[in-house]
Amino acid sequence: MPRPGFTKADVAFMQGMIAHHAQAIEMTKLLETRTTNPDMRKLAERISVSQADEIKMMQRWLLDRGQGVPGPPLVHLHEGMLMPGMLTQEEMARLAAASGPEFDKLFLEGMIKHHGGALTMVHDLFATAGAGQESEIFAFASDVDADQRMEIGRMAAMLKELEK
Repeated sequence: MPRPGFTKADVAFMQGMIAHHAQAIEMTKLLETRTTNPDMRKLAERISVSQADEIKMMQRWLLDRGQGVPGPPLVHLHEGMLMPGMLTQEEMARLAAASGPEFDKLFLEGMIKHHGGALTMVHDLFATAGAGQESEIFAFASDVDADQRMEIGRMAAMLKELEK
């Protein structure tokens, strides 16, 4: 039996997820100067490192299949083109203007929303007939789903601690 190939939906998922991950990295960079909370810094480092590695993997996946790789600026797309869960320019500006505990709260709320969008993207991929069947994209999308769910739980607990 032939192995499943990739679909247009698989390509769109990978291209969209590159932009999605790029915004998460942009958000984590704000932590460097806007928080003193060591737990927030550890969270940001984990997110930044894992998503940067995943961007490289997605770019390679697309190149290996002769598909277009989004180029910079990855995040600053027209508002109507934002992937699910991505913060708007106004939300990013509000986050960038905050500091201390206010920043931490906005960051966690924004990143929970952002990760929720990634879950929507995975759901939509798997809900598309024939999509997500190639072994590499199936494994990646499944990992994104599991990792984002775990981080949402961790961030929700951190947010609850901040609100005490």
